[in-house]
Amino acid sequence: MSWEIEYKKKLRTPDEALRCVQSGMRVYIQPGCAEPETLVEALMQRAPHVQDVEIVHMMTMGKAPYVAPEMAGHFRHNAVFIGGNVREAVNEGRADYTPVYLSEIEELFESGAMPLDVALIEVSPPDSHGFCSFGIGVDTTLTAARLARYVVAQVNDQMPRTYGDSFIHVNKIDAIVESSRPLCAMKKIEVTEMQVAIARNVAGLIEDGAVLQTGIGGIPDAVLPLLMDRKDLGVHSELVSDGVIPLIDAGVVTGARKNFKPRKIILGFALGSEKLFDYVDNNPIFEFHPTAYTNDPALIARNDNMVAINSALQVDLTGQVCSDSIGTYFYSGIGGQVDFLRGASRSRGGKPIIALSSTAKNGTISRITPMLEPGAGVVTSRGLIRYVVTEYGVAYLHGKSIRERAKALIDIAHPKFREQLYDYCEHTKWLQRPQAKEAVSTR
Repeated sequence: MSWEIEYKKKLRTPDEALRCVQSGMRVYIQPGCAEPETLVEALMQRAPHVQDVEIVHMMTMGKAPYVAPEMAGHFRHNAVFIGGNVREAVNEGRADYTPVYLSEIEELFESGAMPLDVALIEVSPPDSHGFCSFGIGVDTTLTAARLARYVVAQVNDQMPRTYGDSFIHVNKIDAIVESSRPLCAMKKIEVTEMQVAIARNVAGLIEDGAVLQTGIGGIPDAVLPLLMDRKDLGVHSELVSDGVIPLIDAGVVTGARKNFKPRKIILGFALGSEKLFDYVDNNPIFEFHPTAYTNDPALIARNDNMVAINSALQVDLTGQVCSDSIGTYFYSGIGGQVDFLRGASRSRGGKPIIALSSTAKNGTISRITPMLEPGAGVVTSRGLIRYVVTEYGVAYLHGKSIRERAKALIDIAHPKFREQLYDYCEHTKWLQRPQAKEAVSTR
C-alpha cells in the first residue's frame, strides 16, 4: 500500500522532526489530555537554536516548559485559554492571553489572523486505509493540522481511535515520531460538600430528555451522579469527563430523545482519566468534531431542552458574569461559556445556567457582588444571563429589571453578605430592604 511507503519515509527521531521549527515561527500544540509530550520535549531542545517562536494552544494537561523564565527570548506562549501550567507566566508578562470564544479560535487560523507554521499533534496509529485518529482531542487540532504549513505527528499506540470528524491521512502529515506513552490524564477533582449542595439545585432544573453540556470542575462532577434517576438524557458539549460513564452504563444517557444527532454524544475532546480514554476507544456512541462545530450556537440550539452548565468567578447584582479573571489577574479564558449559553437560550425548552459557590476564600468573600472587581472581564453580559445557581437556590434573571435581579441574587447570596448587598442597593436606589418597605407601609 502506497501510504505505508509514505509512512516509513516520514519516520523521524523527535529531534529530527522538530528541526522544522525556525526562529519567528508560530507553533500550534494539541491541547488537553492529547498534548504530544514527546514532541514538546524535543521542542525544548530547539531552544538554543531559535528566537521569538510563538506557541499557541488552549489549556494543556501536561507540562509547559516553554514558559519557564529561562526560555524568554526563545519561546513565548499565547494562550487562547489559560491553564494552570501557564497562568503564572501570563500574569508575570512572560506569556500572552488572547480572549476568544472557543467557537471562533479556528477562524483565526483560517482567516490568516493567526497563521500557523507548524502543528504538533498526537494521533493513533494508521488504520488499513492510512487514516490516523485524533483520538481524544479533535477540538481545534483538526483545523490546525489542515492549515499549518508543516505537520509533525506523534503516533502513539496508546491513543484511542475515535469516531466522527476525527481523522487525518498519513499523506497529510510531514513528519512522524512514533511513541508509546500514557496520555496526559487529568487529576481527579475532589468534590466538596458545597459543590454537592450547588449540584442539587442544578440537578433540579434537569428534566428527562434534556441534552447536557458541562464544563470542567467540581460542580459539573457533582451534578452528573445526581442524574441517575433521569431518563434518556443526551450530551452535546465541547468536552466530556469520566462522569458520563456511569450514566451511559446505567442507560440514563441514551440520546434517544435528541432531535439533533440522536443517539450520539457530540463532543470536541475528552478530559479525564485512562478509564475515560479506554471507554471512548472505538465506541460509536461518541462522535468527535472540531470545536467550531460543537460550539456553534446555531447547532447547539437545534437541540431541544439544551441545558448548559457553566461556572463563574463573580456575578454582580445586574447579572454580569466574570469567568476569566480575578480582577486584573487572568485566570482561565472565555472558553465555551458564551457559545453554549447562547445556544441553550435559543433552544426550545433550553436552560442556560451559571453555577457558582456563594463565597470564595473560605467564606470571606462573596461571589455575588455589587460590582465586579476593577479589571474583571465580563464574559457573559447581563443581557444573556438566565439562571444563576448557588448552594442557596436558583435565581432566574431573564426579562427581569435591575431591581428584580438584585433581589433574586441577594436571595441566593450567602446570608452573612446579604445586608452589605442591600446597603449597596439602597445607596444606588435600586432596591430597599424588605423590612424597610414594610415599615413604610405601616405608617
